[in-house]
Formats: sequence, C-alpha cells, structure tokens
Amino acid sequence: MNIENRELLRNATYWLQYISMLFQLLTAYILIMKKYALLLLMSILNSIVFAQTGSESIAYPKTITVEGSAEMEIIPDEIYTTVELKEYEKKGTGKITIEKIKADFLQVCKSIGLPDSTISIDSYEGLNYRNRRRRGKDELYSSIKYQIKFSTSTKMDELVEKLDDDATQNFEIVRTSHSKIREYRKQLKIQAVKAAKEKAQYLSEAVDEKIGVAISIIEPAEYNAYQDNNNYRLSQVSNAYFNSDESKPAVEFKKMKLRYSANVVFALK
Repeated sequence: MNIENRELLRNATYWLQYISMLFQLLTAYILIMKKYALLLLMSILNSIVFAQTGSESIAYPKTITVEGSAEMEIIPDEIYTTVELKEYEKKGTGKITIEKIKADFLQVCKSIGLPDSTISIDSYEGLNYRNRRRRGKDELYSSIKYQIKFSTSTKMDELVEKLDDDATQNFEIVRTSHSKIREYRKQLKIQAVKAAKEKAQYLSEAVDEKIGVAISIIEPAEYNAYQDNNNYRLSQVSNAYFNSDESKPAVEFKKMKLRYSANVVFALK
C-alpha cells in the first residue's frame, strides 16, 4: 500500500472514531434530557395537585368528612351445584358405561324441567389403554362432573331424589348468588351516600353548623357477592341418603348479606 492510500485510510479511521464519539455524546445527552424532562413533568403535576388542594382549602376552609353505610339481606335465586357421576358394576349386567349414565342423567334433568342452558360439563375423566394397564381394577372407571344452576331449592331436591345413587359420587352446592345483584348494589350505594349526608347534618348541627355542597364522594368498592359453599356442602352423598324412606333433611339457604360504605366530604357553611 503506497503512502497516499495509507494517509487516506488514517483519515477515514480518524473521522469514524470522531463520529462514533459524537454519537455516544448525543445519546448520553438525550438520556439526561429525558431524565430531567420526567422530573420536570412530575414537579409540574405535583404543583397542579397541590394547587387544586390548596384552592379547595381556600374555597372551603371548613369541611366535615363522614362515612355512610347501607346493607340488606336477600335470598339467593341462583344456586350453583356440581354432580359427579362415575361408571360402576351392576350385578347381572356388568359395567354401566359413562355414556349410559350421562344419557340417563340428562333425561332426568329434562323430566324435571331443567333447561339445557342451566347444565354444563365441569370436568371429565376418561381412560385410555396406557392408563388402564397401570391402574388397579378399582380405578378403571370413567367419571364426569356436571354443573347445574337452580333458581330454587325445590328443583334441586327433585333432581337429588331421581339421581342414580350407584353412579353418583358427590353432590355439592358450590356457590349462590342473585340474578338482580347489580341492581341491589346500585341501591345500596345510593343509600350509603344518603346515610352519609344524614350523618353529616346531625353532626354539624351539634356544633351549630350547616352542611353545604358535597366536595368529594369515594365510591364503595365492588366485590363478588357469592355465598361461601362451606355453608351448604353436601359432599360424599351416601346411598342411605337417596334410599332412605324417612323425610330427607331440607337444605336451608342462609340469606346473602350485602353491605356498602361510602366516604363523603361536605363543606360547612
């Protein structure tokens, strides 16, 4: 390589290093500016929040903060149950297959007037050849679990009375709810705010004050209003329960208790 080419190569290398250094400096500058921009934005937001708080304090120098609550008890009209069915051996007939058990069960549901929309499969356990070789004889039976939704306990009792007690392994009430739960929640929230206003009125009158406008209302938190299934668990249903001629125990459902509370700030005038 001649002297002229070497000089050109040296100059090109120098400029590449110089451009690379400039790019690194520019990148560092951008990162620093982003950091300061974020800090500046946070400072501005804090100032706005403080200003709003301050303005409220100036506009309403005297306030009262109260909590109101409301509650009600309702009888559930949505009863969710599960029924577990399993293949079994019948003397003189042999194994009653899961297909036969399923068909009989669905026919029973239809006979008592349960719509198809209230019945769904919760789980299913089948067997294949590989599992059959590894399991004992007592485990060579398929099983299926259905979930059924009832509107009353009467229909549930009708189903229990007609279940195949040999195939039924378990019957359980897993949860209860109400079809108008959203409407009840709305009513209770309104009542909770009204209760807060009433409380603010008599508390302020105790110090010779009167309440003004509502400055803020904190909405009550939502939650799933389902009853715990432990109150209604009927696990391991025995043959004696289904076959007994004595009066069967009535399943009583505890009322669902709904409660909401709201925090409200009122101005005093």
